Amino acid sequence: MPAYRHSRMALLSAVVAALVALGCVSAPDRPGSLGPESETTATPEPSGSGVGPDGTDTPEEFESDINAATAIAEEYWTGVFRDNGLRFEPVARVIAYEREGELDCGGQPLGLNNAAYCSGGDFIGYDVNWAFAAFRQIGDAFIFYLLGHEYAHAIQLRLGIQKQFTIQQELQADCMAGAYIGDMERQKRLTLQDGDTEELAAGLEAVGDDPGQPWFAEGAHGTAKQRTQSFANGYQDSLDPCNLT
Repeated sequence: MPAYRHSRMALLSAVVAALVALGCVSAPDRPGSLGPESETTATPEPSGSGVGPDGTDTPEEFESDINAATAIAEEYWTGVFRDNGLRFEPVARVIAYEREGELDCGGQPLGLNNAAYCSGGDFIGYDVNWAFAAFRQIGDAFIFYLLGHEYAHAIQLRLGIQKQFTIQQELQADCMAGAYIGDMERQKRLTLQDGDTEELAAGLEAVGDDPGQPWFAEGAHGTAKQRTQSFANGYQDSLDPCNLT
């Protein structure tokens, strides 16, 4: 499998601010997978889709990056589990939806402008129109962060990790997403251009909780500084600072 090159990693604050919604925490079956056969859910064509600002951000490219990010996450965690003597079971499905309430998690409808891992159905769901719009404005880095963060919630479930507060769960997922991207870059499975990591870190500044948000509140994700630092810790030092044990 060739390395995936990501050259559009300048993150726009107005768009990545939507990442604060990530939290409710499918992969298609692939040769060599240690998990059971998985169901592939087709990605519907985003409404209003077309050629992006640079002339290349098409729905086909978007779907390709969704599939690539899922495959790389599955490959990464398969290796991590194997190295620790564990059998890895991939996330069952990645599901695109277009309308609020079209997809639910434990009886609760998933809203628009959101992506989430649902433990009950073992799937990652995402609003395809929101994700595609962010993809066009931000670049493919958004997709790899998005899938990396939500896949991390699935890993927490598989390892039996349940923090007392939401913020602890979310910051750990940011660290794990950083480790996934950093480690796969070091393994030459992802290729980032000069300056991309700095731009990604700058974008993460925008995803912190609003000032005054209590750290112990349900749904709290952490300040911009905390989220950026958690991602950077994982990116630079792999899973060690993520405290998975």
